[in-house]
Amino acid sequence: MSKRPIIRLQPKQGRRVKGGAPWVFSNEIIMDEATKSLAPGTLVELAAADSSKLGAGYFNPKSLISVRLLAKPDAEIDTDFFVGKLQRALELRSRFYDAPFYRLVHAEGDGLPGVVIDRFGDTAVVQIATAGMERLKDTLLSALDIVIAPKNVLLRNDVPSRALEGLNSYVLAASGDVPKRVSLQENGITYFADLSGGQKSGWYYDQRTNRSYMAALAKDARVLDAYCYTGGFGVLAATHGAREVVGLDSSQAALGLAEEAAAANGVADVCRFARGDVFEELERLAQGKERFDIVVCDPPPFVPARKDLEPGARAYRKLARLAAQLVSPGGFLFLASCSHNIPADRFADECAAGVSRNRRGAALIHEAGAGPDHPVHPMLPETAYLKGLVYAVGE
Repeated sequence: MSKRPIIRLQPKQGRRVKGGAPWVFSNEIIMDEATKSLAPGTLVELAAADSSKLGAGYFNPKSLISVRLLAKPDAEIDTDFFVGKLQRALELRSRFYDAPFYRLVHAEGDGLPGVVIDRFGDTAVVQIATAGMERLKDTLLSALDIVIAPKNVLLRNDVPSRALEGLNSYVLAASGDVPKRVSLQENGITYFADLSGGQKSGWYYDQRTNRSYMAALAKDARVLDAYCYTGGFGVLAATHGAREVVGLDSSQAALGLAEEAAAANGVADVCRFARGDVFEELERLAQGKERFDIVVCDPPPFVPARKDLEPGARAYRKLARLAAQLVSPGGFLFLASCSHNIPADRFADECAAGVSRNRRGAALIHEAGAGPDHPVHPMLPETAYLKGLVYAVGE
């Protein structure tokens, strides 16, 4: 039997976790002195008020989410445990992707809360966001070596949420000689990513299927890719026959990688990338009466925390308004949000309000999320963070 400390739910608490959710909040548990004294990340057993065990996980007295469950009661959380989780994650990806370029582990969606692993060929980028997984890091990395044996492993442990867990921030090569810049394959073309200095892990695999959807509309189109980052939407559209692609972003380093991708795929003559504030550039383009057959807006999170919901919602509405006026009659508009703190219905409402301000008529023709390498835990709808809307814009 497990000798791990037992965390008990308060009477009449834990409805969600009893129904299958892997999170327990601090106001749901008995936070006595013994519990408060446990070190952040301690492996624990979770029990109901009647002492019946509900699962095994890790605990952090400093976090709003106090317990994150990993396994059934009394399960061993060792290398074999992680090997099993990683193998199941790999099997799922192998059904969808022929090449090793995808998100291998998507936290709760793969039963490993607090961990994200992106795969770039023989290099893996690991992001650990919780104290529990930080304590289990060496065991996790040993299992990763068994399952995929990456040549290089980079720890991108610089996500802001680590501060909420009482963790420091760092970027470190755990093994191998991690290249600063790598090439990757997605949707049949080549891109480039800066693993140590780029946003997140250096690339956003979550938009893969949405890039493909928009590229299918791009033949002979003039395309504006706002917040283009390293060219994900724009370069693919160019390879699908777009006659012109304009990419906007505030990062010169990201634009340099976008230009490399355009050249590598033989569409440098079609693509033009410019640095600037996107809101200001959209205003300028509108004043110049510019029009595009496709406008893509995939911004950074406007609602990074719950307190930012109202200003962030207004920003999404403004972005929708500015972008919609740039779409040619009969063209298409793609709007995305990667902010998990704005619900899907609120995002849709703000976008609809912004698009409607142009009084040109528009129809919502497609709603989307992330690809299958970003599975969502069925009891945590808030983990379906990515939201995408495609409008057909009228006269």
